[in-house]
Amino acid sequence: MAANHIVDLMNKFAIGCGGVLVIVLFFAFVVGLFFWGSYNRLVTLDQTVNKKWGDVQSVYQRRADLIPNLVNTVQGAANFEKSTVVEVTNARASVGQVKIDPNKAPTDPAQLEQFQAAQGALSNALSRLLVVVERYPELKSNQNFLGLQAQLEGTENRISVERNNFNATVQDFNTAVRRFPTNMIAGMFGFSPRPFFAAQPGAERAPAVNFNFGTPAPAASPAPTGSP
Repeated sequence: MAANHIVDLMNKFAIGCGGVLVIVLFFAFVVGLFFWGSYNRLVTLDQTVNKKWGDVQSVYQRRADLIPNLVNTVQGAANFEKSTVVEVTNARASVGQVKIDPNKAPTDPAQLEQFQAAQGALSNALSRLLVVVERYPELKSNQNFLGLQAQLEGTENRISVERNNFNATVQDFNTAVRRFPTNMIAGMFGFSPRPFFAAQPGAERAPAVNFNFGTPAPAASPAPTGSP
């Protein structure tokens, strides 16, 4: 009888251990499934950010490729302001000095800020050049120039669209990286938040453009003098 009792206890213990093992294995499976799904989602979001960054770089490169033809065209106009052309050329060269991998979005906000500043300087130089063109009727009727101007305008629109698309994908990625419990997996595998494109300082104000090129600037009023 004692032997049978011992056998019964061993059987119950084995069944109990088996149940615990099943529970442990099931829990490990669920946790592993979560890690697997979360990691793959982070990889997908990361690759989407890189893809959108490549789209941004592509449209900026398109603009850079148009500038040499634009410069050659405006230089053909008689007495065209050389300083304006030099400004555009130098700004384009400065953009080329900012080295960022076109296939991988930056993780350093300062690096993206430097890239954006260089591109912003080129945008400002191009804007001034197009304003100066208003003084040259032969350029305003030049079909080659008009075609380049239309391409530049279209490219500027695409830049705005692609930057917005990039920021949207960065927001999705950063949300996933920071949200619990995915943030633990992101920390384990080195996924860090990506910086956004930010609006240029003063972008909320419309630029003041004066087309009265033939009108001399008004003389400054003399400072008022106090009564003796």
